[in-house]
Amino acid sequence: MKALIRLIAASLALLFAAPVFAQTRAEWDGVSRIVVIADLEGDYEKFTDMLRTANLIDAQNNWAGGQTHLVQLGDVPDRGPNSRMIMDLLMRLEPQAQRAGGYVHALIGNHEAMNIEGDLRYTHPGEYAAFATSRSERTRNRYYDQYVRALRRNPPATGLPTFDAAYRMQWNQEHPLGWVEHRLAWSPTGQYGRWIAGHDAVIRINDTLFLHAGLGPNFAEAPRVTMNDDVRLGVSGQESRTYPDIVHDQQGPLWYRGLSLNGEASETANLEHILQAQHVARVIIGHTKVTSTVLPRFNGRVLIADIAVPRGHSDPHAFLIMENGEWTTIHRGQRVPVNASTPEATCAYLRQIAALDNGSGPVAELVGTQCAPAAAN
Repeated sequence: MKALIRLIAASLALLFAAPVFAQTRAEWDGVSRIVVIADLEGDYEKFTDMLRTANLIDAQNNWAGGQTHLVQLGDVPDRGPNSRMIMDLLMRLEPQAQRAGGYVHALIGNHEAMNIEGDLRYTHPGEYAAFATSRSERTRNRYYDQYVRALRRNPPATGLPTFDAAYRMQWNQEHPLGWVEHRLAWSPTGQYGRWIAGHDAVIRINDTLFLHAGLGPNFAEAPRVTMNDDVRLGVSGQESRTYPDIVHDQQGPLWYRGLSLNGEASETANLEHILQAQHVARVIIGHTKVTSTVLPRFNGRVLIADIAVPRGHSDPHAFLIMENGEWTTIHRGQRVPVNASTPEATCAYLRQIAALDNGSGPVAELVGTQCAPAAAN
């Protein structure tokens, strides 16, 4: 059934040009300021708030960051309603940043790939509504007619459904107005699918590796350019050349969670292999929500920038800034240097974050379970 839906969507998408991949560098040196923002999940207001806090945009949402490199770690869509607004803003800022000598790196995450492929399990209803127009009813009717004709030509093994009023009502509920336009825009040849497929999954800036999820042992030595080429091919529905099915591989850059969840003792060998092979001092990732701020692991050699916000707690809008070689977490608008070269330093960092949360919440709980009580003065 999914294959049939993709086939119909592809036939509707023929009005768009075929995707053309830009040649990417995958590495930059001599960058004095980097801003890192992880999984946004359709939250446009959160994104613009963080951009303004980092002095990257002005009151009109134009680039004001000069030569700063903004790294967005992927997972713009799903769970929230305003992914389209975020992508439109990123598309607007990209050329503005380059003209100013800066750069916007919109990395590919697993949810970008899922949306292109039509895996919409986590898609917020507002995402479809964002694409609805006065012509959406007619567009959906045309799509339904094509869908029924395709089913009649290729009946499922279970037999054809009864195409009566009840069936159509259920089908309409599963395909709200804007759904067809959403699928066209997210197709490999659509406005957003094609834009995403022109980006990287893994980059190096200075001495830091940036990617959405992580790298498992099978990918520790993988060349960044090769991984990026294969991810772009994969999300475009083409066959990867070097790393088969890299888009879905659980050790690949869109999915691996070992750097975030595995015990440090068991994962250290893989991390050291990555650092050596990729010629970096640290890895910065999103994808996995561990606690409600930027979390250092492995004595600061891994920084997890995906933020978990439990129900009943306010979002701290936490993200990272590097200025002149020093990394700082911005948490509730306050700057906390990421000094995490030892377990004791990591605990001191977490205590500062917990204080900004008024001593309650996930970070305070983490301090209570993983850090010895602070010594009295």
